[in-house]
Parts: sequence; C-alpha cells; structure tokens
Amino acid sequence: MNVEIIVIGDELLIGQVTDTNSGWIARELNHIGWEVTEITTVRDREREITDALDSSFGRVDVVLMTGGLGPTKDDITKQTLCRYFGGKMIFDETVCAHVEEIFRRRHLQMNTSTHDQAYVPDVCTVIENPVGTAPVMWFEREGKVLVSMPGVPIEMKTVMQASVIDRLRRHFGDHSAILHRTCLVKDFTESRLSESLTGFEAQLPACIKLAYLPTPGVIRLRLTARGDDEAQLQPLIDGQFDKLKDLLGVHLFCDSDATLAGALGLLLARRGETLATAESCTGGNIAHEITRVAGSSVYFKGSVVAYANEVKEHVLHVSPQTLEQCGAVSRETVLQMTAGVQRLLATDCAVATSGIAGPGGGTPEKPVGTVWIAARYGNRDKVDCFRFEGDREQVIARATQAALLMLVQLMTE
Repeated sequence: MNVEIIVIGDELLIGQVTDTNSGWIARELNHIGWEVTEITTVRDREREITDALDSSFGRVDVVLMTGGLGPTKDDITKQTLCRYFGGKMIFDETVCAHVEEIFRRRHLQMNTSTHDQAYVPDVCTVIENPVGTAPVMWFEREGKVLVSMPGVPIEMKTVMQASVIDRLRRHFGDHSAILHRTCLVKDFTESRLSESLTGFEAQLPACIKLAYLPTPGVIRLRLTARGDDEAQLQPLIDGQFDKLKDLLGVHLFCDSDATLAGALGLLLARRGETLATAESCTGGNIAHEITRVAGSSVYFKGSVVAYANEVKEHVLHVSPQTLEQCGAVSRETVLQMTAGVQRLLATDCAVATSGIAGPGGGTPEKPVGTVWIAARYGNRDKVDCFRFEGDREQVIARATQAALLMLVQLMTE
C-alpha cells in the first residue's frame, strides 16, 4: 500500500520548525508493510493545499496530512478541506465536550477560538484526539482516503497509534507484513563490506533485501522481509540474520537497531561495567548522547566537562608540565584525562576529548577540527588524533561519534 504525506505550515518552509512528523509516520507505516512514496510540504494557503491534494490523489489512495488545525486565523486547513470535499461546517457537541474536558483538566479558561475547534465538516468522520483540542478528520471520496491530523507531534503520534493505523488497515482489508532485522558493523568501508557479502546477498530469498546505511565508522545493515504472512516471514528473516552474524563475526558488535551510544550501552550493561567521560571540546555532548539512551543510569556514572586547563589540572589531575609542554590538545593530555576521570568516578571505562572545534583557535600545527581522543578500558588505552571537517557543530558531533566508536573497538578487540 502506497501512502503520501502532506505537511502544512509556513513555519516549516522558513526553517523555523523542523518537520519530524513525516519521518515518524513513514517508520510506523513501514512496520505494517505500507510505504510512503512522497512527502509534500506546503504553506497555509488554500490553493497550495488543494493542489497538493489533487496531485497526491492522482498517485495514491491514502493521503495523511499534518498541521494547520490550530485555533488561530492562520490555520485554514479545516475550512479548506470542507470546501474541497463539498461539505459545510457544523458544530459537533461531542468534540466541544471533549475540548471542555481537556481545558478543565489543564485548569484553563475556554475562549472563543478554542470553542470554535468544535466546528467540523459534515462530510468527515471525526476521530477523537485524546491529548489535544484539534479533532482528527477522516474523509473519503471515490475509494480514496484523507486523514487530517494535528501538527503537534505528541498529538499526531497518539492518534496514529491509538486509532488511525488500525482504521486504515481495516478499511483497505490489508494483512501485509514487513519485518526488519538490523545490526551495526565496524571495521569496514561500505564498498568492502558489500564485496564481502556478495555471496550472502545472492542467496537471499526474493522476499528479503539487504540495505547498507553507512555512518562515520559504523555501517548499519538492515534485512527487510515483505510478504502476506508474518508467521512465515519471521523464521525466514531470523535464519538469514543468523547467517549474517556468522559471516561477520566480531565485526558485528550490535544485533539491534541501536544508536552507537545505545550499542555501547548494551555492551556495558551485558558486562556489568561502568563508564565516565572527560570532555573538553565536546562540552558534554558525549554524556548527552549516552544519557539519551533509556536505562543508561545502570552503567553511566557521570562526566567532567574540563573546558578550562585549571579543571583538567585540579579535577582530573592532568599534570601542569603536560599542559605546558604538550598543550591541552595533545595525546598526553587526553590519556591523563581518561585516567583521571576513571579514578575520580571509579569506573571500568572512560573516554576523553580535547580539541579545537572552531571557528577560531586553530594554528598551522593544530588547525580547526584537530581533536585528540582517548579511550580507556581497565588499564588498556587507545588514543588517536583526528582532523574533522565542517563547522563547530559538525566537529563536535563527529568527535562524539569517534569517541564512542573508539571505546567500542577497545572493548571488542
């Protein structure tokens, strides 16, 4: 089943807000074997909305729309859809009662704009929005379906999971399935990994495909199985995934669809070990990535953001001679930082960074993007100097990933 998404909002097109809804919707639909074939973003303008609808319905039978359902005058989607489907606006007592209940729970006073949220087109089926005031609207015409949902992510996600997906599947009598198995692989370039897996790919059943999703230092491999019977697909994809694991051996360091920080966390949790970070140029970003993973408190003890040399010296016990003779951005400094934070927080592992994120501060010997990174596991160390390209944010992000990967490599050698 092919689906298109129309995202409405001037704020998206001027870069004030980033659209995260369409990616989430695509992932959720992919789980049930439905594919998003096109995503269109338009302004809150009637002609642009109707043109997008005409174009999408010329290609697919299902269109999902987000945004434009707020209570303010610039949100015109509801009225536009009413005219598009040939209806008139009516007051829905059930929607009004729901909105009033939400305002009571939040201890807010109803106003005219919010009261008007209860006006809906008489040609739609209203789906309750349990966490917001904007009603979700289901329209049908000539076998095609449009579902208009709020642009607020928590509201859209709630209604999709609670009712929209199941309703769509029932309406179209769909029983298809799509299954994924994902793993993370290190120590390969994409081209070399592809060459290594040529024989494996050749023997895959027709219903299973292998995809390569490279990121710096790590390649995510995804097996995807499509069919009409999930019960038959599951053992088939599991068997191929086991073959893949046997082929890759220690290079496959995570057998789930995790972030690099999540994969490191799984390693640490499995071994009952703990981690600390000592960060200069990354400014706590490594700790941020680690703590984004649910359950990281089991293995992550904390971080020292040693931006100033005084903190490196007095908290992490980097020697003043090292700082004077080698500089803060040096092999010797990051090695002493990992040893220092490991002792300070009594952990099994540690990583440290010190570098020049830019845009200023570089020298001919140490240009912007120079970052020394060290990882420590027990009493073993791994250290390297990197030259990252990009702006300040990109240098910090790349240094963060490199530090996490370095510790994974050290732990899995």
